Amino acid sequence: MQTQQIRLGLVGYGEIGSTLGRGLRESGLRDVIAYDKYAFTGPYSGLIQQRAQEAGVNLVDDPATLLQHADIILGVTPGSASLESAAALTPCLTRSHLFVDVASATPKIKREVAECVARSGAKFGDASILGTPADGHGLPIIVSGPAAEHVRDALVPWGMRIEAVGPVVGSASGIKILRSVVMKGIEALLVECLLGASELGIDATILQSIDRTFERPFSKVANSLLTTGAIHAERRAEEVAMSADALADAGLDPVMARAAAERLRWVAALGLKTHFGGVVPADYTVVLQAMKDKGALV
Repeated sequence: MQTQQIRLGLVGYGEIGSTLGRGLRESGLRDVIAYDKYAFTGPYSGLIQQRAQEAGVNLVDDPATLLQHADIILGVTPGSASLESAAALTPCLTRSHLFVDVASATPKIKREVAECVARSGAKFGDASILGTPADGHGLPIIVSGPAAEHVRDALVPWGMRIEAVGPVVGSASGIKILRSVVMKGIEALLVECLLGASELGIDATILQSIDRTFERPFSKVANSLLTTGAIHAERRAEEVAMSADALADAGLDPVMARAAAERLRWVAALGLKTHFGGVVPADYTVVLQAMKDKGALV
């Protein structure tokens, strides 16, 4: 059965927008149009135009023209421009449009964008990218909101890799942004750890040691750390404070290590060890609930 053609619009034609545009066109999607406010006047206008021309994507110079020729619109601007972009589109959006905000932004911002779009009657999807442009237009994307399954069903046949994660706006963006606490945090921690370790010539050995810890699925590692941490947070805070001292001795300002020590001292101050009677709980969700009960969220 032949894949149903759709009319797709891209708001923003930077690295992500051009990756999607090129990939969708190569997959056989005929109608791909893009609007980028810097396409004809900005410092990278030449690059934007070149990418669009090579992909066979039609560039237009105003949102109204884009929306006249597209039914599904993917907003791929920076997250800081999400609300501004939606506000510019809203006067021209209609009930026949589906607008999907793919920018990296907080759930609060995505909900504000959804409220803005709702005034037009258009359908809305909150989407987040979990991969990189190196994955091409099949980079993993999660989408939430009432139109989540519609987005998935329309775009997956064209080679996009989309998973619907529920009907609530903010779920997809929340997964992306809060996941980054760990993913970007690990990156920052590795910078500190390996810079200091390289001064002692033990960086490769440390990585091998960490390998052994992460032989298990990360969810099991996380469960182990949080449940045992409820009992041993004070001792671990002391240890990572010594790590900070070692990094300082090596000539590096241990920003991440000091922050880790502070957070673990905060955990210890909640009194979880007493709360659990010194016994490691079985599941991390029990620990999180105990933290909430003790006022961890304000």
